[in-house]
Amino acid sequence: MLVVCCVLALLPIRTLAGGLMTNTNYHIAFDRMLARGASFEIDAAYSNPAGLAWGHEGWQLSFNVQKPFQWRNIEANVSQPYATAIGMQNHLFKGEADANPFVPALFAAYKHKNWAVSMMAGIVGSGGRVTYEEGVPMFVVPVRGMMFSQGLAPSQYTMDAFMEGKQYIYGIQANFTYKFSENWSAAVGLRANIYTGYSRGNVIARSAAAPIDLVNLQIDVDQTGWGVCPMLSVNYKYKRLVVTARYEFRSKLNIPNSTNTLKAGIMGNTTDINAMSKIVGNQATIAALKAQYGDVGEKIAAYLDGEKIRYDMPGLLSVAVGYEFIPKKFRGTLEYHWFDDKNSKMQYNRQDELTHGTHEILVGLEWDINKIFTVSAGAQRTDYGLSDGYQANTSFACDSYSVGGGAAFNVTSHLRINAGYFCSIYSDYTREKPIQYSGIPVMETYSRTNHVFGVGVDYKF
Repeated sequence: MLVVCCVLALLPIRTLAGGLMTNTNYHIAFDRMLARGASFEIDAAYSNPAGLAWGHEGWQLSFNVQKPFQWRNIEANVSQPYATAIGMQNHLFKGEADANPFVPALFAAYKHKNWAVSMMAGIVGSGGRVTYEEGVPMFVVPVRGMMFSQGLAPSQYTMDAFMEGKQYIYGIQANFTYKFSENWSAAVGLRANIYTGYSRGNVIARSAAAPIDLVNLQIDVDQTGWGVCPMLSVNYKYKRLVVTARYEFRSKLNIPNSTNTLKAGIMGNTTDINAMSKIVGNQATIAALKAQYGDVGEKIAAYLDGEKIRYDMPGLLSVAVGYEFIPKKFRGTLEYHWFDDKNSKMQYNRQDELTHGTHEILVGLEWDINKIFTVSAGAQRTDYGLSDGYQANTSFACDSYSVGGGAAFNVTSHLRINAGYFCSIYSDYTREKPIQYSGIPVMETYSRTNHVFGVGVDYKF
């Protein structure tokens, strides 16, 4: 049970705005307005490719950088008499997520009369690293419970626990846009999604009376892979009204492990599972793991070298309505996102535990004060359809409200600088029932904070 708890802890993380596996903020215009589905500016290369048919004639380029700050904390409440027995009652496990040094995105577009081509490159999924300096409850609690079952009080051993995971999905997409009537345009596109990440962790419990490792678990796994997704979008414009729809198809990501270290041991007897698999092969190793650990063996086997883990990016439907309340002066957008998470494969089929796919409602307002200054603000509501069965210590989500604001400064008629900030206000998620770690009931509460600062430069030729 100890090993499976540790393995389950090393799951993906995400630090930017959007669905469970998909980011939606690339351009700083999103940070300062959020609802960008009706944009005709350069950020439309992602948010509304069909809208580029009404954009700038000629070339546009944009480079953006964002810096997110996020904390992902788990409060573990162990009830009596277990709390005294393992030396842990209410404990806050602090997880710090970061994206060093920043999150970049590049946009380019060229329009000529009724057609346009565009591209976007950025971090389209996840986008950071999370570190728990004290590990997480799903392996700290079982280890402490194991020590108690061996007759050891908390004062009779020391424990070193650490866990870190990193996950980036880089995306490069290209679109072709065509305006085929006075009011209608459409675009088709394709994006390559390139996954890279790792899971690293250890938990070592040592006897205070003798130089022996009572428990020794070490995991170090790198993962890389890629997938593609087609994209379709349409744009309808009538006077000051804009109505758009965009759909991204599911991107299948079946990621193979490159396992550097996978070891597990109890009472000084440590097995190098990775080395064993290289000698006898994965199938024989899997059979041995099942024989030794039962059902737990399948969980351990998921991290053997060459085994594959699913991290699909779900289909995404985006619908937006934009309206210019004052022509070329004051505009607003109302937008809806639906992520088809239930039909996208996740590790251990966790998608089946969701009550529905992710729903997002976004609203944004933008005001051109004059020819030089523009200000904007927006808000977003995200509902993931969460349940106890979906949540895992470092792969948990919390429903949220997000707000953002910022400004744009037209240095010249060709050069614009954008600056924005948004934050997400998360609702803490408390399990309906305690989760059992080696027979020890633990009530967990998951909490998150997220702040993003960004700046970008747009240039028109």
